[in-house]
Amino acid sequence: MRTVLIRLLLGVFARLPLRVNQALGGALGTLSWLVSPKLRRNTLNNLARCFPEQDAAWHRRIGRRSLIETTRSLTEAPWLWRQSAETLRTLLIPGEQAALLEAAGSHGEAIIATPHLGSWEFAGLCLATLRPTTALYRPPRIKALDGFIRASRSRTGSRLVPTTPTGLRALRQALDVGEVVGMLPDQTPKGSGGVFAPFFGQPAYTMRLLTQLARRTRAPVILAFCERLPRGAGFRVHCVAASQTIYDNDPLTAASELNRCVELLIRRCPTQYLWSYRRFARQPPPDTTTQA
Repeated sequence: MRTVLIRLLLGVFARLPLRVNQALGGALGTLSWLVSPKLRRNTLNNLARCFPEQDAAWHRRIGRRSLIETTRSLTEAPWLWRQSAETLRTLLIPGEQAALLEAAGSHGEAIIATPHLGSWEFAGLCLATLRPTTALYRPPRIKALDGFIRASRSRTGSRLVPTTPTGLRALRQALDVGEVVGMLPDQTPKGSGGVFAPFFGQPAYTMRLLTQLARRTRAPVILAFCERLPRGAGFRVHCVAASQTIYDNDPLTAASELNRCVELLIRRCPTQYLWSYRRFARQPPPDTTTQA
């Protein structure tokens, strides 16, 4: 029954005009801020960790707006899934260093990392219109929705692969033949797949997979996000290129560069980051500050 209800809601959101869709998402986000102490607590705790120089009023203001934008990400996703590549491209507004993304899509292999910032669904769909793209995909908790979401996210041409040995081999093969690989760089990895690296000055368990792929292939690493513009006006792309440090043999050094780039993007638009995500839930032992 829950799956049926979710599919019905997705169908409703998919058919609303984008401006109305995002307005409804904003209203639901405001409601979530008011009625969900857990989401509010996670959001405020993360902001206090990452921006200790700001006061509580700033944390609350940014936190509330962040939850509004996060909910808009959820409601607009089914709308985006139904659009053609041509329609999506009309919504893409060039922003700071957008040429980096265009260059990555015009020749050779590249790793495009999109954090949970702005509209990551839009970013993934648009990326696949530039070049053949293989993207890392984590199946949803509700298994009955897996096929639907997978088909929706791949409709502009992206090949989705799971976080399994088979999927990781597919990522390496894609880079070997000059394709683009898309990844979310700020998800907490499972098991021993990460290293504790500074993120806004705090130890965060950070994926090693991206930097390992980069070091092995020497593929350019570009971090990008699509800022959601007001009233359904589109999405402005922002990019930053990782430095040569991303290829460092030391996992901590490479992961620190990855997090530095994610930070740079977040500081451009802190209200559209997923601050409710428990990014610091896993911590190193008390007697260490970094641990592979």
